[in-house]
Amino acid sequence: MSPAPLAPGAVIGILGGGQLGRMIALAAARLGFDCHVYCPEPDSPAFRVAARHTVAAYDDVEALAAFAADVDVVTYEFENVPAETAHLIAARRPLYPDARALAITQDRLAEKTFLSETGIAVAPFATVDTAADIEAAIAGTGLPAIIKTRRFGYDGKGQARVETAGDIAQALKRFGGNLILEGFVPFAMEVSAIVVRGRDGMADVYDIGENRHANHILDETIVPAPIDPATAEAARELGLSIARALDYIGVLGVEMFLVRDKDGERIVVNELAPRVHNSGHWTEDAALTSQFENHVRAIAGWPIGSTERLAGVTMKNLIGEEANDALSIVADPQARLHLYGKREARPGRKMGHVNRLTRL
Repeated sequence: MSPAPLAPGAVIGILGGGQLGRMIALAAARLGFDCHVYCPEPDSPAFRVAARHTVAAYDDVEALAAFAADVDVVTYEFENVPAETAHLIAARRPLYPDARALAITQDRLAEKTFLSETGIAVAPFATVDTAADIEAAIAGTGLPAIIKTRRFGYDGKGQARVETAGDIAQALKRFGGNLILEGFVPFAMEVSAIVVRGRDGMADVYDIGENRHANHILDETIVPAPIDPATAEAARELGLSIARALDYIGVLGVEMFLVRDKDGERIVVNELAPRVHNSGHWTEDAALTSQFENHVRAIAGWPIGSTERLAGVTMKNLIGEEANDALSIVADPQARLHLYGKREARPGRKMGHVNRLTRL
């Protein structure tokens, strides 16, 4: 049985102290909740907006137990929380999304297998652990293909396009084993569905956005995506069906490929993110309820809020020194600036984002 809804004044525990944890904590504070952030890095951006924080490793059993004892519910802002950590927390406090959803979505093979078995269209895939696996993997996926580490990949890290068996052999040397080979999808664009599902099973999806990347990092999300209404509805239904199959609670990011061919448009699911998602940052300024507030509502057992979009919007990530243009950004009356409080602007580091709004 699901625990009772949290009352204002309850404490939400957040595993991870990056910008996503920071924005969850800010949304929670507006609803009257305190947040306790747990993260190994002492200068984590979320610490500066949370009621309290713990600096400790994710395998520190004593610190995790003390953290769990201080909170009423636990969530996480990134999917690479160790499975042992998730199970330790779940034995002491409600954990949303649950340990099963985390285990499936933090391993690309488990994720692709789950999606395929659920009837969701994905690229053909095969495991590659040794050179002996290469020939059979190619037979299953074809070439060109994308080879990826099964775990710990983000922003294009841990993956490479391969054209030949020799390329795969080189990738094995570079990444080691525990890889997955995915058939190349000739997509017209990447889109994403931001899904929210509450403890009561009620769920909704924000308007579908188009994602554009630069140097393998999300650069912009444009909402609404320039796709057929029927395709947008199909993407929405895919997101809802995945959340239901996972018995998911919270916000789920579903990255998809849009393929255009002689038969029209179709969707192939690429990856899942069991958390609030970068491509959903536009919801802070252009939706009735942001993804961050809806995540807090969901894990707290509150009714989820409306996902209605109020304006057209382009979300632009500010990478590295792009954040130094803050004054010129805020001079634009259509711009809404969000900086993450990171002290050092390094190349490739997400320092903030800006939402630029247009009227409906």
